[in-house]
Amino acid sequence: MTPARTRNAAATRTAILEAARKRFAHEGYDQTGVREIASDAGVDAALISRYFGGKEELFGEVLSCAPNIAEFLDGDRDSFGVRVAQMLAVEPMREEKFELFLIMLRSASSPKAAEAIRRHSHDAFYQPLETWLGGDDAAVRARLLSCVMMGATMNRVIYEDYLLDSQQRQELCEALARTLDNYVSGPV
Repeated sequence: MTPARTRNAAATRTAILEAARKRFAHEGYDQTGVREIASDAGVDAALISRYFGGKEELFGEVLSCAPNIAEFLDGDRDSFGVRVAQMLAVEPMREEKFELFLIMLRSASSPKAAEAIRRHSHDAFYQPLETWLGGDDAAVRARLLSCVMMGATMNRVIYEDYLLDSQQRQELCEALARTLDNYVSGPV
């Protein structure tokens, strides 16, 4: 049995979000229950309703607390491809970024979760990226960048090293950077 938590609204809210993030990442939306989240957080299930309203709202809050595209857009436009490719192909995997991917992947088949995922993707990824890219074809280029980034992420989740030696991973990183920069720099 989980020990009772001392009363602290901010700590309780954080514990619930952390427990929910982990559950949604490992089990998806439909397989995750409010009682299990509450148990993992060491709180009564009624507190989830009190702080978030319900499972759907909690799921939306988990998505909104996740990393967004802003980190990628912060920096020189000419180095976008290199920055993102390094993160996707070479740097150690950061759990919080890959958890968001797993949450979306494992929850997308749920009609309730899919709507929250669409809203989050639009607000936290596509819209800022389109604005940053600019131009008449920004929406298409943003989707192309997303396809490449999600594909690279999926490969990385399955095979952390892409089944490549370090030299091959560096070659992959360089080619990936060129591909990303191509969609950033010009018309489709």
